[in-house]
Amino acid sequence: METILITGVTGLIGKEYVKYFLSKGYRVVGTYRNKEKFCHLFGDHPELIGIEVDLMQENAVDLIIQNLEKFKIFPDFLVNNATNSAYLKVNSNGLSTRENLLNQYIIHVVLPYELSFRLANHPLSKLKKIVNIASMYGVVPYNPYLYKNSLVETPVQYSVSKAALIHLTKELAIKFKDKNIQVNSISYGGVDGRVDEEFKEKFAKITPLKRMLNPAETPYAVEFLLSDKSVYMTGHNLVVDGGRTVW
Repeated sequence: METILITGVTGLIGKEYVKYFLSKGYRVVGTYRNKEKFCHLFGDHPELIGIEVDLMQENAVDLIIQNLEKFKIFPDFLVNNATNSAYLKVNSNGLSTRENLLNQYIIHVVLPYELSFRLANHPLSKLKKIVNIASMYGVVPYNPYLYKNSLVETPVQYSVSKAALIHLTKELAIKFKDKNIQVNSISYGGVDGRVDEEFKEKFAKITPLKRMLNPAETPYAVEFLLSDKSVYMTGHNLVVDGGRTVW
């Protein structure tokens, strides 16, 4: 049985990953901050292992590795998915605090970097593939048409850190080439679940496929990158946005 380690499994997309890959016969190891939420979402499953950890702690990666060693389970695949909306706050002029800028960078870039390196170089490592979850806003800037108050609703720390994650993907693909570890990223377009009907209608008008991405559809691209069907792909950013960024 192959094992996937997924960070941030209680969020909108993370919970879909867990449910989907368990249904496909994988063992899933997931990190979370809120045990009550984790238990409510997933209950008991024989092939789901949870690791309760605050990923902003300086020793977060140490704690993850210690848990993997305790369980004697090391992942074949790593999906760096964690985020934290608390760091997206800006003032009325759209200005973020330095703390929020740095924290967003830590959760989106520093943590994937550290965790990927530690797993890739662990003596018990079985790691074959890494998938970093980026965003279309790491590829293109926001479109003001979509937002009622774009200064406040489009914090720069989100897009800039996702752009950095895409570049980190390319760097790691080179650094891990001799270990035969493939590293790719996924940039989703608009994912339904957090916006109102007006936003969805606007998004549909400027997107060739005329809709947002259903959260239940998000695992498909991950599954492709983890499968043998992506055997000749590394350092690639797979854009899954309904055509939004080409129109």
